[in-house]
Amino acid sequence: MKEIWVLGINITDRASRVSLVQNVLAKFGCSIRTRLGLHNPDPGACAGCGLILLELYGDTTEFYKLENELLKIEGIEVKKMVFKQG
Repeated sequence: MKEIWVLGINITDRASRVSLVQNVLAKFGCSIRTRLGLHNPDPGACAGCGLILLELYGDTTEFYKLENELLKIEGIEVKKMVFKQG
């Protein structure tokens, strides 16, 4: 049975956390099929928080490693959705 994984990453302090998150995402880039960044810009400035949605592809072992590395970053919340197909 095939699994489709989607991770939601809530970044509560973009200014100080975004480079840490980006480094982890670059490390696991081959496992990321789709990446969507959402944020609400404030008038005249970028928002202080942000949300990233990832659709993952490949080996689920790598998915767990990615999730665990993200969870090590202070100020990051990660939620996982796993859909089963077929």
